[in-house]
Amino acid sequence: MSSTIKVLLAEDQSMVREALAALLGLEADIEVVAQVARGDEVVAAARAHDLDVALLDIEMPGATGLEAAAALRREQPDLKVVILTTFGRPGYLRSAMEAGAVAFLVKDAPAVQLAEAIRKVLAGERVIDPTLAAAALADGANPLTDREREVLRAAADGSTNAELAAALHLSQGTVRNYLSMAIQKLAVRNRAEAVRMAREKGWL
Repeated sequence: MSSTIKVLLAEDQSMVREALAALLGLEADIEVVAQVARGDEVVAAARAHDLDVALLDIEMPGATGLEAAAALRREQPDLKVVILTTFGRPGYLRSAMEAGAVAFLVKDAPAVQLAEAIRKVLAGERVIDPTLAAAALADGANPLTDREREVLRAAADGSTNAELAAALHLSQGTVRNYLSMAIQKLAVRNRAEAVRMAREKGWL
């Protein structure tokens, strides 16, 4: 690794991305060598540059930062991934770790803290926002199966069971069962409440 830490910055809001790049550029040992605004552009940008760290927002068009992190882990397992998000949701933290991220910070953290996190992950450390880590432990693991999450995500737009069954290539009875199990596990009254709770927890 060279003395300068080469960073890819993926963030869909241009003002935020440019501000982050400018702040990181003030650090003598950090250089933002690539910027993208879409999650589905991350892997191509990583291929095109010799990177040390990929700094990814979660909510992006094309692909989420979590999906991009998983893709990077498959293609460039030595590349360190830092997730930076507005949404301090405990479920996102767990998902980020499963996707291969080694750091998870919220955007309102001071810029100096972000720069220090980048240095720490290159030294082999994990860096987790402490408030979020505590909340994730308190919340516990995501109780939903992959299929239950898939059906809940699809149900978020108000689709009927018949529409969900057609879209997901399942029977209506199977769709009903998955929704019923999700509602039961989350201890809510209906699918709308299940979708809302799962989103708030970062489980979808």
